[in-house]
Amino acid sequence: MTYILLIFGFVLLIKGADYFVDGASAIAGKLHVSPLIVGLTIVSLGTSAPEAVVSIIAALENNGDMVIGNVVGSNIINISLMLGVTILISPILVERETRTREIPFALAAAVLLLLLMSDRFLLSANTSIIGRIDGIILLTGIVLFLYYIFVKARRSRAATFDNEARKSGNDSGWFKNIVLFVIGLSGIIFGGDMVVDSASAIALSLGMSQALVGLTIVAIGTSLPELTTSISAARKGEAEMAFGNLIGSNIFNILFVLGISAVISPLSVSDSLFTDAWVLIAVSLVLLIIALWKNKLSRSGGILLVVLYAVYFIYIIIRG
Repeated sequence: MTYILLIFGFVLLIKGADYFVDGASAIAGKLHVSPLIVGLTIVSLGTSAPEAVVSIIAALENNGDMVIGNVVGSNIINISLMLGVTILISPILVERETRTREIPFALAAAVLLLLLMSDRFLLSANTSIIGRIDGIILLTGIVLFLYYIFVKARRSRAATFDNEARKSGNDSGWFKNIVLFVIGLSGIIFGGDMVVDSASAIALSLGMSQALVGLTIVAIGTSLPELTTSISAARKGEAEMAFGNLIGSNIFNILFVLGISAVISPLSVSDSLFTDAWVLIAVSLVLLIIALWKNKLSRSGGILLVVLYAVYFIYIIIRG
């Protein structure tokens, strides 16, 4: 039965992603904004829902390591494995503002997380905790990011509204597009939940530890919405939306998901998570360097990102 639920979950994810991208793309056209902005906001917030659900439940159960491990692990997967696979399907030309603002913003969020985790090292405290004040700081960051996106959307509204977006936005009504969007998002969330629960049960039955399951199965499972949505978007010629989805999801995961979780309940931090936080900063920096150097995420860059995740995955398997 567990294997049947796993397969059914994957089907929901894949079909849900198709409907989700179609609805989001049409909404982008009707709002006269670029797919990148929709990917950075509506799509990334929607695909971050599984991380939010898992993290909030874990926070209520006072499992800080699960919250932080899920977010950090998911973010590493997003900008290494997920982005790498997406680029292999469709290379992405990176806009100047994305190179100089959105990617650095995601990198800054990762650095901020590391600083907030480092009570023992920076303040000589007995334990490291992401407390409620830290959570408020993170939530302030997401407010600033949303304000930046709002200003960017207003400034680029007319300039980025091309004929293809106009056509996709006007061929069908608002109701149909919103229904597609909601059905797709529901399929993604429920499908992701089925995959995570089923895969975790299978992994634990095979003798994997809870920590390893959290950093691998749960992190990959809660990142599947980003993967399916980004691959579907790339195949439909919406590479900008795919890229915005992954970058936006990383920003939302740290600033919103961790922020709201810490406000609900302070999150304890184990020493092993610092290595993972440094890995997240490193892969974010690699992405920034590639984007600034070539102004384009090509298939060679995609291969590099996938290889980086493979090395990290082998490391955490050996570490246990």
